Amino acid sequence: MNKLVGVGSYHEWEVNELRQDRKFAVEYLKAALESLDDPENRGASLLMLRALAEAYGGLGKVAAGAGISRESLYRSLSPKGNPTMKTLVAVITSMGLRLSVVEKDAVTKKRTRAKSSRKAA
Repeated sequence: MNKLVGVGSYHEWEVNELRQDRKFAVEYLKAALESLDDPENRGASLLMLRALAEAYGGLGKVAAGAGISRESLYRSLSPKGNPTMKTLVAVITSMGLRLSVVEKDAVTKKRTRAKSSRKAA
């Protein structure tokens, strides 16, 4: 089997980008958390959280910082995982981030303005 030269794993690229660009990581986390309540996107959201954990120390280090086992974190952040709020907060905190709440309408208005400005450009 021939390997393609210059072609890398998307996952490796994703983790590297998250590690190098903190603002991107924060927006990525926001997107992951916003779609957790959508059953069709839940698995992808959990995998996004896993990629963040890998970028910020690896699953072992993040799990230790969150006070849970690596295996438990791996299960929680699998496509069929179902982490508790306590686990999510601990994991996010161990990555040096925190949760915050915004009014739903404010998020919708912000997205609408962003789409409008992209169309105008």
